[in-house]
Amino acid sequence: MKNRIEEIQNRIKTAALRSSRRPEEITLVAVSKTKPVEDIIEAINSGINVIGENYIQEAREKYEQLKDSDLSWHFIGHLQSNKAKYAVKIFDLIQTVDSLKLAREIDKQAKKINKIQDILVQVNIGEEASKSGTSSEKTLNLIKEISLLENIAIKGLMTIPPYYDEPDKVGPFFKALRDLRDNIIRENIPGIDLNGLSMGMSGDFEVAIENGATLVRVGTAIFGERN
Repeated sequence: MKNRIEEIQNRIKTAALRSSRRPEEITLVAVSKTKPVEDIIEAINSGINVIGENYIQEAREKYEQLKDSDLSWHFIGHLQSNKAKYAVKIFDLIQTVDSLKLAREIDKQAKKINKIQDILVQVNIGEEASKSGTSSEKTLNLIKEISLLENIAIKGLMTIPPYYDEPDKVGPFFKALRDLRDNIIRENIPGIDLNGLSMGMSGDFEVAIENGATLVRVGTAIFGERN
């Protein structure tokens, strides 16, 4: 695993420099869904410090075993409002907020434990019926509404684009998310920080970096195929 992680980190660095960016701007999120705690410990020992989880129950079990580790936990799956109370206790960043209803519940639960919860707003950039996320057209208004909630801090946007065998075909979707982000920044909405762009996975993270990604979510290329 150490060799795989080093190779990915080198590819991240190369893609960043190719795009005249600093490699330090890009965070590797190791996606450990369905993988056992032993694999996460091996990843930590190989230099990983950010873990992405898709399922609340699985994350809770892993978090209990690893809570003494110096890890940052990111939630990257579809979050139901009734699970928000668990999410705010575990996750440093919830990447998949796509409705005001969910944001209000996260805000409510974060308030109970005196926490400001960092989030990303998930955008369904490819307008696929099978995927979560707000539409590009509704993103600005959603951000304006969420920005009024006291216990949430918006840190950027996230997307899962349509899948293609050829990574270059995904580039326009990544660029569309970056352009959307830049347009929203021009609105000067108080109290938000839209520097974060979570996009790109094992098959296309280099193209994502070339289009401005600051967080790349890599699972299979680190941990191997899903169990």
